[in-house]
Amino acid sequence: MPAQSETPPGPELLWEVGEEGVARMTLNRPRAGNSITPGQRQQIIARLAEASADPRVRAIVLTGEGDRHFCTGADLGAPAADAPPPPEDMPDNPAGSVTRAIAGGAQRMISAVLDCEKPVIAAVNGTAAGIGCHLAYACDLVLAADNAKFIEVFARRGLVVDGAGAYLLTRLVGPQRAKELVFFGDDLPAADAERLGLVNRVVPADELAKTAADWAARLAAGPTVALGLGKRLINRALDGDRAASLAEEAMAAEINMTSEDGQEGLRAFLERRAPRFRGW
Repeated sequence: MPAQSETPPGPELLWEVGEEGVARMTLNRPRAGNSITPGQRQQIIARLAEASADPRVRAIVLTGEGDRHFCTGADLGAPAADAPPPPEDMPDNPAGSVTRAIAGGAQRMISAVLDCEKPVIAAVNGTAAGIGCHLAYACDLVLAADNAKFIEVFARRGLVVDGAGAYLLTRLVGPQRAKELVFFGDDLPAADAERLGLVNRVVPADELAKTAADWAARLAAGPTVALGLGKRLINRALDGDRAASLAEEAMAAEINMTSEDGQEGLRAFLERRAPRFRGW
């Protein structure tokens, strides 16, 4: 659901890493429905890449500022980030321009969530529309306030679904349900999203932040390397054949057992005590 470009006070993206290893990423454009600008999108991609390599970060919570909107899609009125002005004689829509914009923009952002080596929780605090839906669906776990809703708005605007929407929806709900959501673009209340498997849990709006913090704390206290490898295996499970999946699983186990957390898990089991995972 495109919104009018607007510059709110303060940074467009808030990022804070707590002592417990939980990073909180907040879309901070509430007066524009937390719609995403190109510059903000680049910040999201960069933050997630940095989090993968940062041992301080062991889980991430992604949410929107305010209590009305998680993310209402791309802000189509915002200027492109770091884009030079086109030549005066360039046509309005040169061949391949849309392909490049989608691949380097929305698709790259969704891939950044899927590829992040740390678990990401979406705390959907209101309306998620267009790419906002896909940003939530790409997360590893999705919590939604009971007043949240999801809207595949593309068809309403005469647009084909983009931002990895067909890829994500088909894997999450199957082709028939995916087509229903994409073709009609109807509002999907949080309770129905949970029933379809798009949301892990719906909670009262005033309990969303606490529930997300509790889940993130549990993940942050877990074996970070093993969780990251498990995320990779699950995300890729539907993309290859059985032999490839099993081979990757065996390789992931090999990598995990060279990690300190993997060794600690075995020691704790043999010593009959609770493991003390450190995140590497």
